[in-house]
Amino acid sequence: MKLDSDLLSIQEARDCAVKANSAAQQWLHASQHEVDRVCEGVAQAAFEASERLGRLACEETGYGVAEHKRLKNEFGSRAVWESIAAIPTVGVVREEREKGLVYIAWPMGSVAALTPSTNPTSTVMAKVLMAVKARDSIVIAPHPSALKCSQETTQVMALAAENAGAPEGLIQCLSEISLGGTQELMRHQYISLILATGGTPMVKAAHSVGKPALGVGPGNVPVYVDRSADLEKAARYIVASKAFDYSTICATEQAVIADRPISNRLMQLMQDQGAFFVDEAQAKKLRTTLFYADGNINPLSVGKSPQYLAAMAGIKVPDDARILVVPLKTVGKEEPLSREKLTTVLGWYTVDGWEEGCERSMEMIRFGGRGHTQIIHATNRDVIMAFGMEKPVFRILVNTMGTLGAIGLTTGVMPSLTLGAGGFGGSITGDNITVYHMFNTKRLAYELREPPTAALIPGAKLSGPTPQEIEKAVEEIVFDLLSEN
Repeated sequence: MKLDSDLLSIQEARDCAVKANSAAQQWLHASQHEVDRVCEGVAQAAFEASERLGRLACEETGYGVAEHKRLKNEFGSRAVWESIAAIPTVGVVREEREKGLVYIAWPMGSVAALTPSTNPTSTVMAKVLMAVKARDSIVIAPHPSALKCSQETTQVMALAAENAGAPEGLIQCLSEISLGGTQELMRHQYISLILATGGTPMVKAAHSVGKPALGVGPGNVPVYVDRSADLEKAARYIVASKAFDYSTICATEQAVIADRPISNRLMQLMQDQGAFFVDEAQAKKLRTTLFYADGNINPLSVGKSPQYLAAMAGIKVPDDARILVVPLKTVGKEEPLSREKLTTVLGWYTVDGWEEGCERSMEMIRFGGRGHTQIIHATNRDVIMAFGMEKPVFRILVNTMGTLGAIGLTTGVMPSLTLGAGGFGGSITGDNITVYHMFNTKRLAYELREPPTAALIPGAKLSGPTPQEIEKAVEEIVFDLLSEN
């Protein structure tokens, strides 16, 4: 009997969870040396396949730029591994002798990892390395439109892991994709942690299962450019960041908020870098091209070049345009282009001073970017610190590219492709997700102080009525009830 695809995916999810649990039980006994040897081999294999897998991701999804996906793959393999290589994850990982505490690492178990179509291969790489380093097994549940490249990436890493001595089934990827199958995987009794990267519906689904979940969603990232900024650098970085992989990283700039005294100069400098500013008639066509009437993004517009978008919208743009910039006046449902745009379209606002820039940034953050990222270009430390102290986001990037700064390539934050948005953004953490989030820590606690004497006295009278007093009161109530009848 031939099973339906959804039934096949459910059965596969169950089989993968069982296999992952078996592998996790074996991997639990690995030494730190064995763990690091396997991870080193896995990272190297993924790094060496970065170009091929980046090209495969670009061809399969139709999103982004193959060369940029190669760079993201190199980051997701080598940079992520180098950032966690020295972190102890086996046995005693820390001691505080003065407090009588010994900290012992303990893996989560088996991880269900939901991965997106925008950064499929690089996200798989990073999640696999973090899980294996923490002594977890992992099952990848890829986005349907990125199935082949996600499977291939997982296979490369799984083969390298097994060749280095890891148990079979430690690293797996679903091949039959359906909503039912992914839900079955997340709900399976052997899955201990859900690690979800993607759109809001995916993250909500992960959090609704009732298990520990690290879910991260969209970012509507404002970039404020102050009158004190290095304008040449700001223009170069903003255009390059928005153009990088055709804006498929969730931390990419979504709208420039320009301080009025430098607004015209910044506009000219961005034009010199390949930014094309559209007029209102062109903007009107872009609105209906990028977004449906209900506010959802048109997936056909995601990760596309300005020229591709122009053809979709029926407008003309220069052949050398790297991004399209749309002057906007408001933020909210009435202005679709004030939403997150995972493509080469950037909003533009002009404000009077950093205080107004702060307010406009807050509007964007509240409208789809809660907890995620804010970018500021400035040299005035007071202005920089005001943004850092007031913005309800967990990455405030200063004088760098949003795309590469938030993930940790150009800044000191932990390298990751899974960026927490904190409680304000519906996540359990505001951190860049890394290996620390993939294992628990046991505490071996020695006595430091003797207990109070009163705690050791035998036969101390408990507060409240005694059992005998309670029994007598119940007998009286029952007697009264019987007398009434």
